Amino acid sequence: MTALSDGAVRRLRAGTRWPEFASSRYQALEEIGRGGMATVYLASDRELDREVAVKVPHDAIDSTLEQRLRVEARVLARLEHPGIAPIHDVGRLADGRLFYVMKFVRGRTLRAHVADLPDLAERLRVFERICEPVAFAHAHGCIHRDLKPENIMVGAFGEVMVMDWGVARVENATESTPDEAVIVGTRGFMPPEQAQGVADVDARADVYSLGAILHFLLTGEDPAVAPTPSLLERRDVPRALQSVCARALAPDPGSRYQSVGALSEDVARYRAGWAVDAHRESLLERAMRIGRTYRTAILLVLAYIIMRVFVAYTFGR
Repeated sequence: MTALSDGAVRRLRAGTRWPEFASSRYQALEEIGRGGMATVYLASDRELDREVAVKVPHDAIDSTLEQRLRVEARVLARLEHPGIAPIHDVGRLADGRLFYVMKFVRGRTLRAHVADLPDLAERLRVFERICEPVAFAHAHGCIHRDLKPENIMVGAFGEVMVMDWGVARVENATESTPDEAVIVGTRGFMPPEQAQGVADVDARADVYSLGAILHFLLTGEDPAVAPTPSLLERRDVPRALQSVCARALAPDPGSRYQSVGALSEDVARYRAGWAVDAHRESLLERAMRIGRTYRTAILLVLAYIIMRVFVAYTFGR
């Protein structure tokens, strides 16, 4: 009798978990993502002749996992926004596991995509597009609670999608994610209050996570679990953006931006060449900012003045 290799055993185990859709319209094609709760498969929707993503929990008998998946599906169903992948269908596999079907998002995670964003202005534009669906979710009473570069997808045409709403908290929901005794989120990207196990965090928790993503976009590095002033010492990060990032990452929720919209607006103000609320400018900084913003107009005025002086000097003698 020949012993099976470790690789063969892993393939057999994977095969036993492969979703069987029985007589449904879907056919699994390949595994495209795996987390602690569920696996996401690329599947074919034979009825509409298109590719979709199907999320299936690992365990058929784990009621907690099923409830998490059900809550996530309902969150996606109520959040109709271009920056959030829409849900198409919900059903059960032959083995009883609940699954849901959503749009298959083609692209790369923000962590993989950031190398193609050498320009600071473009990184800030991407950040603003990340803020839009999060602000939309907050307006509908939904807190993501796990925002990080791996949960942001950027498409080939620059479209930005916020993914993985599996630990989202929905205000006034008929059923909630069963995580009261569990710390959810990702170290370095979740705020102190969430790391301490507070379940009913508010929108300012996502503000902190967005501040951590901004830190990543500005420096190429993940923030420390307990952010230090090291970012403020980086000379390649403009001081106004240092202040924006520091306010978003404030340990005290009351000291942060009180909404995603306020954070996004400050970033937009910087990108437009205006003063930001988070930073008190010195006179020199203000003069330099105005000079950068209106450089073309200033150069034209100076050229005009020089020309007038030259004409007056040459023909006025």
